Amino acid sequence: MRLSVIGCGYLGAVHAACMAKLGHDVVGIDVDSAKVASLGAGEPPFFEPGLAELLTEALESGRLQFSTDIADAAGSAVHFIAVGTPQKRTENGADLSHVAASVDALLPHLREGDVVVGKSTVPVGTARGLSTRITEACPSVTLAWNPEFLREGYAIKDTLEPDRLVYGLDDANSGAQLILDEVYAQALADGRPRLVMDYETAELVKVSANAFLATKISFINAMAEVCEATGADVSLLADAIGHDDRIGRRFLNAGLGFGGGCLPKDIRAFMARAGELGADQALTFLREVDSINMRRRSRMVDLAREVCGGSLLGQRIAVLGLAFKPNSDDVRDSPALSVAAQLQLQGAAVTAIDPQAVPNAARRFPDLAYATSVQEAVQNADAVLVLTEWEEYRTLNPEDLAGLVARPAIVDGRNCLDATAWRDAGWTYRALGRPKAAAGSAAAAAADARLIGEARPRVAAEPRA
Repeated sequence: MRLSVIGCGYLGAVHAACMAKLGHDVVGIDVDSAKVASLGAGEPPFFEPGLAELLTEALESGRLQFSTDIADAAGSAVHFIAVGTPQKRTENGADLSHVAASVDALLPHLREGDVVVGKSTVPVGTARGLSTRITEACPSVTLAWNPEFLREGYAIKDTLEPDRLVYGLDDANSGAQLILDEVYAQALADGRPRLVMDYETAELVKVSANAFLATKISFINAMAEVCEATGADVSLLADAIGHDDRIGRRFLNAGLGFGGGCLPKDIRAFMARAGELGADQALTFLREVDSINMRRRSRMVDLAREVCGGSLLGQRIAVLGLAFKPNSDDVRDSPALSVAAQLQLQGAAVTAIDPQAVPNAARRFPDLAYATSVQEAVQNADAVLVLTEWEEYRTLNPEDLAGLVARPAIVDGRNCLDATAWRDAGWTYRALGRPKAAAGSAAAAAADARLIGEARPRVAAEPRA
């Protein structure tokens, strides 16, 4: 089939490349000429494992092209709307201006029998309004809502091998269902489940899934606060309750919390929309979910201050990880970058590193110091903070780093390190929701007390080599 994808950001670029991989002829449309040029050269303007190779393959096959001219979408049987729906500047609601502009620009180029397919995450009720607008201008064109469920770092797999396909259709739109079945013929042949429903339910599937995941993450982080108050270990707690099949262990990793361009803004937009519908009381719990998530960032700063002897002024802090999650260069609402900035504001001399996100972080916070290697970042550091659980940070050798730092103190913001190994190597190890020392380990407790007691706040950072 010939398809167009309107909007070539993270969602649109991945979707376009994957549809070409499936054998469709695809044109990606975006108003950003620099982005279009980059994608057309096989160079994605963001990091996603495997995407550059997939783009090159699709472009060389002739099945994929990119353009800034919406007229090039004409002749496609299916038009995917994949533009962003960011949070409004002064409120929690979603900004739908890009969605509306995309549909308006597309209308003059639609043909009889075309199907417009929404993939953007939108407040419930949006699709119904867009369907009316499209039908009034082009009576033979139908709208379907087909929400995405991509995870950054796994987006290609999630597109080619989805765990479910959701079709939001108007009652009379059986023709749109057949066309979508043709688009996703390979996934359906592989036995992927397809769920057909009305517009409103399809819109709610995406935001409800995000709200549930955010709630689960914040739940275990709330338990981490209780564990810190009682001396319990949140990692052992999560293991124990995770064995209950009704709960499960996934997304029960206590730590710095969630971020990125989707979860935070989506749950806020969900709350805002519920208020508009008069159902705000149903989602009041999401306010606390958001609050718990934000408190984790402040608590991480507190732990850094503790291992530095009670003050951050002049302390040299190495921050490992800036992206909101591993296998991504996305720093939108990143807890890691937020903590790094807070540390610097409180007087610390911060040196940060990330395998992919340094350029994006530097554009947002140019005053931070950025390193090119872990060894450079931790040189003479008074504390090391692991804030994004990249595999290369999870597997660091504590003995190798011990000789580089000024004080062997590490704060594990993702509960991703082997606490015993770090403590056995002589490090002070602290983590969100975990006791200061392993139960029954007097030696570790004594080492923690000694190192923290020896810490002396500096009035200014010493010059770096």
